Amino acid sequence: MGSGIALTAAQSGLKVWQLDVKADQLERAKAYHRKTLDRAVEKQRITRADADAALARIQYAGSMDAARGAGWVVEAATENVEVKKAIFKQMQQAFPAPAVLATNTSSISITDLAAVVGADAGRVIGMHFFNPVPVMALVEVIKGLATTEETTRRTVELAKAMGKTPIPANDRAGFVSNRVLMPMINEAFHAWMEGVAGPEEIDQIMKLGCNFPMGPLRLADFIGLDVCHDIMMVLHRELGNPKFFPCPMLRQLVQAGRLGDKTGRGVFEYPAK
Repeated sequence: MGSGIALTAAQSGLKVWQLDVKADQLERAKAYHRKTLDRAVEKQRITRADADAALARIQYAGSMDAARGAGWVVEAATENVEVKKAIFKQMQQAFPAPAVLATNTSSISITDLAAVVGADAGRVIGMHFFNPVPVMALVEVIKGLATTEETTRRTVELAKAMGKTPIPANDRAGFVSNRVLMPMINEAFHAWMEGVAGPEEIDQIMKLGCNFPMGPLRLADFIGLDVCHDIMMVLHRELGNPKFFPCPMLRQLVQAGRLGDKTGRGVFEYPAK
């Protein structure tokens, strides 16, 4: 997600720093950026000059210090509230006002994250991009309890400048997208586990019968089964309804390390990966 956000911003003419504490992740980001732009050139969607210009706008570093002076920061770490809070404390120190401190969280409370930065809570906002970021138009914009109108206005303007469609959602667990999507994915796992149909049949029925571009189980692999699991746990914890508890089949696959596309095996297998 971070790589996609960085690439989209760079293609929109913005100077970008992509930060990660792991050097191998930065190398993967560089490879993704080059591959994605090369493919766009091959398909004549952009020119080689535009691709090279976008790459030139992206710099990579392992420390926030490298990007001091940035006017905008989007945190895109794993869906773990404690990890995100630790990062926000670092962001507060590295990027003082008027920098906006945004999070790409797909389910965690913006108000909860903003609480760790105290008096700077007004410049914290949710900016939930969708995967793959260069393709998907939507950005859910979520205000926390203390988020200022100025921060919201700037977020909407930035999303539009990046070619996205910003739509507001309230600060409730899962917001709109995952409040609706994740229970459906979870129910698909229950249907599989209970023998209603196999994974291929479940996905085909939802694609042909409901006009979904991708079946729910294939989509879960694409998102990452660990991410789906973590989002369901946030929904379950925050909303207190047992229907949000992850299906045992989903939990088992995550425990086995079968996380989907990124590991080459999830509900389905991806030998090329």
